[in-house]
Amino acid sequence: MKAQEVTIYREIQKNTENAIMAINTISDKINDDQLAIQVSRQSMRYTEIHNAALDQILKAKAQPYLSNHISDFMLRTGIHYNTLLNTSTAHIAEIMIKNSNNGILEMNKVLNHNEEAGEKAVALARQLIDFETKNIERLQKYL
Repeated sequence: MKAQEVTIYREIQKNTENAIMAINTISDKINDDQLAIQVSRQSMRYTEIHNAALDQILKAKAQPYLSNHISDFMLRTGIHYNTLLNTSTAHIAEIMIKNSNNGILEMNKVLNHNEEAGEKAVALARQLIDFETKNIERLQKYL
């Protein structure tokens, strides 16, 4: 496996881990049942994509992405801070949309800097970007 593919798979891991952590952090603040179901479905799909990327990294005997405790703490703290005074459905949907937009941005950056990566890694990255885009569309109705 090329180093560029490993880089893409690691970014997929990072992206999906951050999304799952955000969902886990914000889930207990969701008051709308439909939004809760939507977010739960998102979490399951993020897990599937994460596991696919991790599987490829492990098959290549490469080092998987290792999360940074400080950035994890910052993510959770940011979500708690942003929902301290406002846990409305619209505000939570907005936070989730912003996180998805950030995920799309980061994945596109990695794809642009690793143009020589194999098709399989790029395809999984594109699946994640498409999934994030659809999440944004689904969440916009809650704004």
